[in-house]
Amino acid sequence: MGRLFDGPWPIVIIIIVALLLFAAPKLPAMARSLGQSMRIIKSEVKEMKNDGKPEAKDGSDPVEGKVVNHPQSRPQNGDSGTGSADGTDVPPSNRV
Repeated sequence: MGRLFDGPWPIVIIIIVALLLFAAPKLPAMARSLGQSMRIIKSEVKEMKNDGKPEAKDGSDPVEGKVVNHPQSRPQNGDSGTGSADGTDVPPSNRV
């Protein structure tokens, strides 16, 4: 007759059965922590790869001294572009 521990597969099956019997309530928490650890490792490896490289500029930096899409720069609904009735571009208060 064959011996029980001749190969690695019977040992692996016994370990899996023991884990399912004794550690079943803790398996979701262990899987969650393993996933978090993997995400952290991936981000650290990515940071290490990008460590020596200069950051590429995409042209979305703010430009100082230039007003873009200001309400007084274009006429609205046939207005002459002077803003609100009192000469300011601040919205009226909602208080009664």
